[in-house]
Amino acid sequence: MEINLFNDASLAPQPKSKIRIEEFHVSPYADRFRVKVNLKLTPFLERPNLVITARRSDGLQVSDLDVIATMHYENEFTMHIRGVEDPAGAYSLSAELYYETRDPPQDSRRVDFVIPAEDA
Repeated sequence: MEINLFNDASLAPQPKSKIRIEEFHVSPYADRFRVKVNLKLTPFLERPNLVITARRSDGLQVSDLDVIATMHYENEFTMHIRGVEDPAGAYSLSAELYYETRDPPQDSRRVDFVIPAEDA
């Protein structure tokens, strides 16, 4: 007899070889110096690590976040834009998922976004 503990088979925890970044979204807050990051992973048996980095279009790193052994497959973070007087402009946000090593990461995603000018 098979006992199914998960009503939705897509939520069954997977071995680390199958873990991927499934969704990755960013949206600026109204204050323009913070962004909301939503990152969804494949449900996992072993807890993965994440590195999330925000860069301005000229390559300047303005924020980074290291998550060691995340406990959740659905994550929400607030990242602060640092080192700029006016945050308006184009940015990219990258996420890397890894276990033992980041070279290379097991999975990665990148999303571009714009922080509007203050008058916009």
